[in-house]
Amino acid sequence: MRVEILGQERRRRWTDQQRLEIIGAVGVNGATLTEVAQRHDVTRQQIYTWRYDLKKRGLLGAAPEAVFLPLDLPAVRAPEVAYNPGPGATSMVELRLTKGRTLRFGSDIEVISL
Repeated sequence: MRVEILGQERRRRWTDQQRLEIIGAVGVNGATLTEVAQRHDVTRQQIYTWRYDLKKRGLLGAAPEAVFLPLDLPAVRAPEVAYNPGPGATSMVELRLTKGRTLRFGSDIEVISL
């Protein structure tokens, strides 16, 4: 009996070095995990599994900690408005992010006049 395989064989073997290269390609030049998975013809879950396995075996270092950089923006002067907060008044801080996302923080924030 003879068997002929039509199409690409789906079971492939990846070396640890190849896995590290594929995982390392995520984020390079803005490449998403999905794009990298499609480029290498693997599933996203496979990349997650490789990442977990390689970290567990000590072959993949932990993600670098967040780095905060100083931001130098020109001071914007608000128009002079008489503001006398009453007792128990709180301030609201709104931080507008990209893609229309907004963070709002309600807390007791000290009002500083410029």
